[in-house]
Amino acid sequence: MPSESESNNVIILGSGCAGLTAAIYTARANLNPLVIEGVLPGGQLTTTSEVENFPGFPEGIDGFMLMDNLRKQATRFGARFVSDVITSVELTPGNNTLRSENASYPAKALIVATGASPRMLGVPGEKEMYGGKGVTTCATCDGAFYRDRDVAVIGGGDSACEEALFLTRFCSKVYLVHRRDELRASKIMADRVLSNPKIEMVWNSTVQSINPDDQGFVSSLTTLDKTTGKSRQITLQGVFIAIGHIPNSSAFKGQLPLDDEGYFIPESHSQVRTAKAGVFVAGDCADHHYRQAITAAGMGCQAAIETERWLSTQG
Repeated sequence: MPSESESNNVIILGSGCAGLTAAIYTARANLNPLVIEGVLPGGQLTTTSEVENFPGFPEGIDGFMLMDNLRKQATRFGARFVSDVITSVELTPGNNTLRSENASYPAKALIVATGASPRMLGVPGEKEMYGGKGVTTCATCDGAFYRDRDVAVIGGGDSACEEALFLTRFCSKVYLVHRRDELRASKIMADRVLSNPKIEMVWNSTVQSINPDDQGFVSSLTTLDKTTGKSRQITLQGVFIAIGHIPNSSAFKGQLPLDDEGYFIPESHSQVRTAKAGVFVAGDCADHHYRQAITAAGMGCQAAIETERWLSTQG
């Protein structure tokens, strides 16, 4: 572990696609970056069995292997890694300090790539089948795996509607389970969903459990109709949870501008610069529109280049 008193040109907080791409670029620029990996080294992709839409892998690649390759690439160029969880920060241009329970890390520049965690239902079966066994939070990532199968999307906002519509390209049938009697999505999005013959609405209903087959894969969904009090078991092979994300930004509250949902707000002229000089953001903690591995990697690249340029002005 690096010494607490050690001075760092740049610290990268987070080790998903954004953080590791930033590590590759800053390491190649001889900035000797320190990557603080956080609670889930490699980020959400490490829980994905196969990634088919990351450029350069025509046959797809295992999510864990992709992130391991990125880490090895960053290490090859001199990036350093430490396993720790930051609980508080003090941001002063050119003299930032990050603290965990047992250590502190000073840095001239900081790239925040802490990602976002999907909101989960907290029902039986969800955790056991999440990531490769039928429970997922990304239709764009995993929808093609459910070709000609029946699936459910849980949620009622624009994101849930977008997921449901996307899944109709592959799936035989899409159940959209919503706890209210009307969608929260925009009218145009709601109209598209309600007029799609492949989508069946399950109104006024909450998920009670996600049920496995003999091999531990999703086989059905149990819902409860809040109006009638009756339970329903829906046979299907996939459950897509689309009830929002929680950006991992709590340590920066009061230090950097956050929107109402907790996402970092970059400066208006940049995707990655923040209101604090020398502090940059990248990936899902600042992006609630795309949330893709490749867009996170792109932001990590931008943040690294901006960091290099900023440090070059500091003498």
